[in-house]
Order: sequence, then structure tokens, then C-alpha cells
Amino acid sequence: MPELIDLFPGFESRWLQTDAGRLFARVGGAGPPVVLVHGYPQTHVEWRLVAPRLAERHTVVALDLRGYGRSDAPPSAEGALYTKRIMAADVVAAMGRLGCERFAYVGHDRGARVGYRLALDHPERLSRLAVLDIVPTAEMWRDMGAARAMAVYHWLFLAQPEPLPETLIGRASREYIDHTLASWTKAKSLDAFDPRALAHYRAFFAEPARIHACCEDYRAGATLDWAHDEADLAAGRTIDIPMLALWGAAGLPAQGENPLDVWRRWAPQAQGRAIDAGHFLPEEAPEATAEALAEFLG
Repeated sequence: MPELIDLFPGFESRWLQTDAGRLFARVGGAGPPVVLVHGYPQTHVEWRLVAPRLAERHTVVALDLRGYGRSDAPPSAEGALYTKRIMAADVVAAMGRLGCERFAYVGHDRGARVGYRLALDHPERLSRLAVLDIVPTAEMWRDMGAARAMAVYHWLFLAQPEPLPETLIGRASREYIDHTLASWTKAKSLDAFDPRALAHYRAFFAEPARIHACCEDYRAGATLDWAHDEADLAAGRTIDIPMLALWGAAGLPAQGENPLDVWRRWAPQAQGRAIDAGHFLPEEAPEATAEALAEFLG
């Protein structure tokens, strides 16, 4: 990966060992720990405008998921190494390396899916959970009618058998990531993204191993992750820690059933609201997002 501009001045770079290899993180601030986990097709850099505000009262860990950013990208097949259960275990291991046995979790998009899976699988490790612009995976698939499938076509495309999506994306990775980012914003443009951050996203997304990792993430979502969600629903498991759901007023979750009503089936204590943005709350509305998170984290 080429040299890229540091967008986290004052934060330390850390490589954290897990069973699948190293995860990359930026660590800064002091106080109760909170981990910030990005979504697709981004990296920890999406938190650059939110992390400094939270670091005023917290030890902030902005982490790259396996396969994303600078973290290791183990090869996989049929989503096996990119389930949210495995990725949640990565976060537990990484935070343990930092001496954080219990911590708050903030996740956006794919990072939010890892977060609610962590809350279900390892509830003793989390003090609070915030999820940005998602509803649970099982709810997405259960309501996958024609309109939703058109809106989230990438769920079906990226989950296609290897190597179809890898090959097609690899031939035009910059065009694909730019289109994806712009199309999910409220303004339908790249204006919300700092060009220096775009350079980070484009660099990671140009690497074949990481394109493959992203596809494996979505293959897991269409199969194993969905099955894990349904098993928890059948068993009556819920998330029983304080939880905040934020979503973009112009984002996809806002187009269906009220996201807070959805989340309260999974997390009885859930609270939340819409923010004036599309999908990328930390970059389209960083001040409102940081304010909501700071209030929730205490």
C-alpha cells in the first residue's frame, strides 16, 4: 500500500495480533475505552472527524477489520473466514492486547454488524453499543423484495461465487469505489469525502486480496451471518446493554420500517434517531454524529 497522509495527528499506530494475523489501529485519548469500527468500502479513516472529539474523554481505538485498510487479509472461501462472529472475536482479541477487557463499541455499516454480533456472542465484554445506519442482517434478507434488492444490489453482487465480483471490480476498482461512495450519500456526490481520505479508501480497494476479502464479507452475510442471526432469534437471545441506533434520514434504513422499532426487537433498551445525512454519518454529518455519540457514551 502506498504512503498515505496521516489523518489522526496525536494518535499512535498499533498492530494488534489475532488468530488470523494482525489488525491495524490508531489509538488516542484517555479514559474509558471505546472502539470505532468502519464499514464498507472504507477503513478506520472514516472516523477521523469523530475520533478527536471522543478522545477528549475516552481512550479511542479506531480499528481496521480483517481484510480492510492495513489489517491482514487472510484468503477465504464461501465467507468462512469473514463471518461477523469471527470478526467480532478479532475485535475482542485486539482490545485484549490493549488491556481492554470491557469496552464500548461504535460501528458503522459492516462494523455495526460486527458490533451487534459481538454483543450477542460476548455480552460481558461490552459496556455500550452504538450502531450507525443498519438494521440486522436477518431483517435485511427477510425484507429483500425487488425495491430493496435494487437499492442494495451490492449485497447480491458481492456475494456471487468467486471470482466473478473480484474480477469485475478489479478491472475498474477506482470507478467502482467512487460510484459506491457517491451513490450512498445524501448529495449523491463525493463532496462529503476529504480527498486525502479518498486516497486511503482507493488504495486499499485497489489490492486484489482486499477486494476478495470484501466479497467474502458479503458472502458470509448472505449465508453464515444470516443463519447466526436466525438462530439467536429462535433462541430468544437479545442485546441487553445500553444501545444507540443512529441512521441517515436519507439512508437506506430510513426507507423501511422505523429502524428503532426494528432494533427494539433485538435490543429492548435501544434508543436512537435519524441524522440529516445519507449513509456515511461520520463524514456527511460529523458534528451531529460526534455529539450524539459523546452524549451516549457519557
